[in-house]
Amino acid sequence: MTQNFFNLSFEGVAGKDCEMRYQPSGDPIASFSVAVNDDYNNKSGELIKRMAWIRVTVFGKLAELCNQYVKKGTRVIVYDCQLNPDPATGGPKVWNAKDGTPCASYEVKANRVRFLSSRDEGQGQPAGEFVGAPDDDIPF
Repeated sequence: MTQNFFNLSFEGVAGKDCEMRYQPSGDPIASFSVAVNDDYNNKSGELIKRMAWIRVTVFGKLAELCNQYVKKGTRVIVYDCQLNPDPATGGPKVWNAKDGTPCASYEVKANRVRFLSSRDEGQGQPAGEFVGAPDDDIPF
């Protein structure tokens, strides 16, 4: 499989606490979802509010750091991503919310994450950028 990395970054807010798991080799993997706002004004000048969810997966030391610091409400910037489309559709993962509303999310494997803030500013969360380099493909 060809890995397509993009000079892509996005900023958003974690929707829930980071989840950690381990590969059979013992290497850590962490995942978290980021809400990204994409508000714009239409031709009539009306503000249109949109939000997209991006599921982020990180590996190794970066996974450990994200597990420690990414909590619900944490603002992050995610860099150097590989887009992982839904194998069935080639696009985002699509599902229906509990209320029946159609939803979609994108999945990326990231190599860099910057923690900007948390819901509880000043509670010991470092600001700064952390870099990781995955050695294995995402196992899903």
